[in-house]
Amino acid sequence: MKNTQTILIIDDDIDLVEILRVNLEHNQFNVLDAQSGEHGIKIANELSPDLIILDVMMGNLDEGFHTAYALRQNPSTQFIPIVMLTAISQETGYSFRPEKDEAFLPVDEFLEKPVNPEKLVDIIRKYLPVSA
Repeated sequence: MKNTQTILIIDDDIDLVEILRVNLEHNQFNVLDAQSGEHGIKIANELSPDLIILDVMMGNLDEGFHTAYALRQNPSTQFIPIVMLTAISQETGYSFRPEKDEAFLPVDEFLEKPVNPEKLVDIIRKYLPVSA
């Protein structure tokens, strides 16, 4: 059965977005994308994706954090699962543990780039089980 679940990728790395798109579409997900937090919030409000993959560093070093906060504060997007996919610790040396810093980082999963494509799909399916 064809999956009708939609994933929104918010990331300014066009090459990465295309790699993720190919993998996700191969796994029967519909894919939307936005290259900024502001545009991603607009798409999330208008189209209500089933899950969001969000980068941290886009226009500035913490744009993804602000985007996650905005999505969580909006009643129409607050319950959409967010998977943060970033290279922030590799590029800045800053590290944090989402299980400890949940108030600071309101996302459901935090993954370091590069991520194994199968692992990403497994995590997505944890939040979006395929219906028979």
